[in-house]
Amino acid sequence: MSDDNHKKRENESLISELIKLAKADNDVSDIELNFLLSIASQLGVTKDDFKVLFEQYIKFMPPKLEVDRIVQFHRLVLLMNVDLETSHLEVAYIREAGIRMGLNPMATDKVLSEMNNYPNKVIPPEKLFEIFQLFHN
Repeated sequence: MSDDNHKKRENESLISELIKLAKADNDVSDIELNFLLSIASQLGVTKDDFKVLFEQYIKFMPPKLEVDRIVQFHRLVLLMNVDLETSHLEVAYIREAGIRMGLNPMATDKVLSEMNNYPNKVIPPEKLFEIFQLFHN
């Protein structure tokens, strides 16, 4: 698989994970959909590919670099909070996604706790990275 093809599949996998989170509470709001489309655009995923990903499960390919996995975790947290409603299903999904990405569970739990200290639960990226640095192996 070429590097370009691998990167495309990895990006589609990242969007697919976000879609699964959005669907976790069985209600994808317009604001969640717009957020998903924005991230897809940033990652170079076309609207047509996005539509396919929305309907079709693809295997998750976590990013190789830890920093990229932390960025994906941040996207998941932002998506969960974009509609200002947080369900226990979404939190459980994010915890499990963090584990599948090989992130420290104590760090992910700290992020999920710490986000409540910020307006609209939007934890700043620098605070997020600070938390992961604290729990770095």
